[in-house]
Amino acid sequence: MDAGFAKDVADGCTLTVRVHPGARKNNVTGVHADAVKIALTAPPIDGKANEALIAFLADTLRLPRARVALVSGLTSRAKMVRITGKSATEVAAALLPVEAC
Repeated sequence: MDAGFAKDVADGCTLTVRVHPGARKNNVTGVHADAVKIALTAPPIDGKANEALIAFLADTLRLPRARVALVSGLTSRAKMVRITGKSATEVAAALLPVEAC
């Protein structure tokens, strides 16, 4: 599987994310321009959407929150997330299981 949004690095991977805060529910909505699109119910105020993104990814990937870290994009919809302990392929399969087939 070629997942341009997830790239392997030492002891994990990086994930390029496009966040849509203020959505009806937390959900992966697809891929656009080598970024995985994630809708979040949290508003983009006081870092709430960033916290929600980390919690959503940790829960979806079944990892402790400490293994999911925001690397860049603190105040932007475009973000880079570092995930420790999972390969790019594992992350892509967990976020987009339909494409893993």
